[in-house]
Amino acid sequence: MSAYVRRAFSCRNILLLRSSALHGYSSSHITRTPINMSMFDSDNVFNVPPSNFIMESRRTFAKGRKSKDEAGVSTIGIPPDVVPNIKANAVSLMEAAIGALSAELSKLRTGRASPGMLDHIIVEISSMKMPLNRVAVVSVIDSKTLSVNPYDPQTLKQIENAIVSSPLGLNPKADGDRLIAVIPPLTKEHMQAIAKVVTKSCEDSRQSIRRARQKAMDAIKKLYSSLPKDDIKRFEKEVDDLTKKFIKNAEDVCKAKEKEINQG
Repeated sequence: MSAYVRRAFSCRNILLLRSSALHGYSSSHITRTPINMSMFDSDNVFNVPPSNFIMESRRTFAKGRKSKDEAGVSTIGIPPDVVPNIKANAVSLMEAAIGALSAELSKLRTGRASPGMLDHIIVEISSMKMPLNRVAVVSVIDSKTLSVNPYDPQTLKQIENAIVSSPLGLNPKADGDRLIAVIPPLTKEHMQAIAKVVTKSCEDSRQSIRRARQKAMDAIKKLYSSLPKDDIKRFEKEVDDLTKKFIKNAEDVCKAKEKEINQG
């Protein structure tokens, strides 16, 4: 700013000198030497009118200032989709946590037949290891019986060995090109052990959902200097509401599994 002020005063002095040279030396208090009028030729001195110079100086100064809102906080334009993206990312992470919980609980054997209970079993075929659901179709015959149909009947024995070796305690029998696995009733000790696993899986899911919440909150905090406080509080409340919703979903999934275990 000081540079613009000095330039403005310099221009003013030149104009005063030019005015004095054109109208003579009327001041009785100052003794001046004759001035070479060619120095102040209108084509060589200053082509921009004083008023234009001042306006240009103001515009240049204004460009260097940061815009501020009424509260005195600097405002920076942000893309309109930033906040929706933050919430969408949080929802995606929370949904993934629920999906992982459901997949984990499906591996637990209860007294009821479930096709997902065999998905985690690894089958070795021709020196290659892969999940059972990649080499066979598992279906439910009734509440106590599973049917395992291999894509390749030649792999029937390898699939049977894998199921027997798993910690599920199943003993499938060959029935033509398929295996029939009867789900035995749960013992009290087994039920208690499974209940502990469900509790731990539920807590792990809660922690994953809370981490997703914290990640969203950290992203919103970075917008404090760019958005009004009311908008920030509203976005934070929306994330908190999402967190409560997904935690309740996780707890409901675990309660349903515990009920299934208790029914045997």
